[in-house]
Amino acid sequence: MALLIILITCFVIFLVTSQPCQTPDDFVAATSPGHIMIGGLFAIHEKMLSSEDYPRRPEIQKCVGFDISIFLHTLAMIHSIEMINNSTLLSGVKLGYEIYDTCTDVTVAMAATLRFLSKFNCSREIVELKCDYSSYMPRVKAVIGAGYSEITMAVSRMLNLQLMPQVSYESTAEILSDKIRFPSFLRTVPSDFYQTKAMVHLIQKSGWNWIGIITTDDDYGRLALNTFAIQTSANNVCIAFKEVLPAFLSDDTIEVRINQTLEKIIAEAQLLDVLKNVTFTDGGNSFHFDDHGDMNTGYDVVLWKEISGHMTITKLAQYDLKSDVFIVADQETKNEFRNLKQVQSKCSKECRPGQMKKTTRSQHICCYECVNCPENHYSNQTDMDRCLLCNNETHWAPVGSTMCFEKEVEYLNWNDSLAILLLALSLLGIMLVLAIGIIFTRNLNTPVVKSSGGLTVCCVILLCHFLNFANTGFFIGEPQDFTCKTRQTLFGVSFTLCISCILMKSLKILLAFSFDPKLQNFLKCLYKPIPIIFACTGIQVVICTLWLILAAPTVEENVSFPRVIILECEEGSILAFGTMLAYIAILAFICFIFAFKGRKLPENYNEAKFITFGMLIYFIAWITFIPVYATTFGKHLPAVEVIVILISNYGILCCTFFPKCYVILCKQETNTKSAFLKMIYSYSSHSAGSLAMSHVSLDSSNSNIPMTNPSSGHKSAVWQTSKDLQARAFAHICRENATRASKTLPRKRISSI
Repeated sequence: MALLIILITCFVIFLVTSQPCQTPDDFVAATSPGHIMIGGLFAIHEKMLSSEDYPRRPEIQKCVGFDISIFLHTLAMIHSIEMINNSTLLSGVKLGYEIYDTCTDVTVAMAATLRFLSKFNCSREIVELKCDYSSYMPRVKAVIGAGYSEITMAVSRMLNLQLMPQVSYESTAEILSDKIRFPSFLRTVPSDFYQTKAMVHLIQKSGWNWIGIITTDDDYGRLALNTFAIQTSANNVCIAFKEVLPAFLSDDTIEVRINQTLEKIIAEAQLLDVLKNVTFTDGGNSFHFDDHGDMNTGYDVVLWKEISGHMTITKLAQYDLKSDVFIVADQETKNEFRNLKQVQSKCSKECRPGQMKKTTRSQHICCYECVNCPENHYSNQTDMDRCLLCNNETHWAPVGSTMCFEKEVEYLNWNDSLAILLLALSLLGIMLVLAIGIIFTRNLNTPVVKSSGGLTVCCVILLCHFLNFANTGFFIGEPQDFTCKTRQTLFGVSFTLCISCILMKSLKILLAFSFDPKLQNFLKCLYKPIPIIFACTGIQVVICTLWLILAAPTVEENVSFPRVIILECEEGSILAFGTMLAYIAILAFICFIFAFKGRKLPENYNEAKFITFGMLIYFIAWITFIPVYATTFGKHLPAVEVIVILISNYGILCCTFFPKCYVILCKQETNTKSAFLKMIYSYSSHSAGSLAMSHVSLDSSNSNIPMTNPSSGHKSAVWQTSKDLQARAFAHICRENATRASKTLPRKRISSI
């Protein structure tokens, strides 16, 4: 009997909907009376015939293109209502239905909606205009449908006026989840947000990034396309092409269970609230509407296969909305699901870690070239759009790197080959200083040692050389604040003290052998050894003290190098550093001038020419140091200054003491008092003769004596005068030297003569 009723209903629906609408009742596809009427909107036909009249008449045209699948949905609704009426769920209450064929057209659906909203049990089918529809009784209490999202949105906006519940079995547009614009809309299928999310997840899981999209030309298709495009772009998937088909060609595959959503309807006024809170089970799964009116169902992942010319559809997995995972039933299906990765759908090969994508001229971001990350950049994932920058201060990375490497901290280490060489040279210098000190101590009373200024002056100079050689250790090893401050201060003060002592030696030698009364008087006034040495050294002490107080050298990490961090001493103030070196240079230049003046003194006393040579070595070394120091970078920068210090130190040490040591050790016959007096006599005779000749020349000039053709008598007179002057000068020198010797030797004092 039930089967007969359904067949009759099918025939009536097919017949009525295929005929043009003459009366409002002709517009109804299927109807059955009841206490509570439920409306239905189904696209039983695919389209309406276009009107050939012009101008077009405002009438509903004939529908064509019967769709058997949607027709079965209509029967499912009728069957569900009949089952409820034949059960005890609604005792004494009969459900009725009024179903319309939308013909896949918004206009037809709107006409049906107007009839749904017309007043209940009214002889005239009218929709009253009211400010408050709380007490209004419409023709139907709820609406099932429509299928297409475009039609559903238009219908829902009209049903919102009376907050009439609308349950869709097929509309998945994401915008319908907005309860502000669609407060009375519910659906038994998930939103397109989850559908597109599941599709993107499946594409990622299969390793694809080069895909095409086919969608329908309606709100459902356009909105889904926009959502899908956004999600694919966010996951680096490119859309190779987009094809938009007419809406009536769409093929829906999701089955609707309308009967399960109507099982819990109990009252008219609370129908919408009850629908929102309804929960039912099917096959062990629980279903309900969420806050957006969406059903918590998932999706089936199906595979279309052509086998022997026939298309088969196989279910591979089920997509869980809540967990965002694919659930596979058995191992065979799981293997087939994994085989999707074997399908190649990429425009370019993926870039390995250490590379980045370089887009080509193609309009698609998925078509690219893979290039290595540049230096100090890295990528640790495949297909990265850009390489990440390392922290250049602490890390570095080579070209094509997958990670950053920590920079090594470098400095002039003790085991560095250059450092070992410098230390060996410094140690050799210290040994030479000690050897010279021993030699001078053991030959304390010899004329050579006395002519060098005595043991005290020599010990002070040797101590300065010792400190300069030992100072090399402060330039090597890990820099510390103490070593940075000590090394420059120690060098500046000790080298200044050394140059000051040598300056006094040069001045003393020049004073002892000067025969010019005016120059001798000037040198006597200038020659104050201890005050001058203290004053010269004290100025350098002041310079270094101000340097340490105002801008002291500190340890600094130089991160400007690509792969290492150089731990170095930052001098604090280049001005202070330059002032210290300039002051030493000024003292060395004055010493050079005095030594150059005395370069023709007696051989055994002639330290002046060696001092001159030592100062020249100092100037050459430090003039070379300035450009080299300014252009040298890295851990070997301190070695540059050490080399210059060693060169100047060795130069002055060798020029000052090696000639004396040679006389003491190899020419002992000249290191006697008699040999020195003989040498003084010879030099004094030569100097006195030169002085007499200069006086004679001056007297001859004053007496207007012709010098072009002198007579023999005159020559004799000049020679006699010269001899007398020489004798007087020699006698004066001998008396002076004898007096000094008598005063010096008994009191054991050291003198330069």
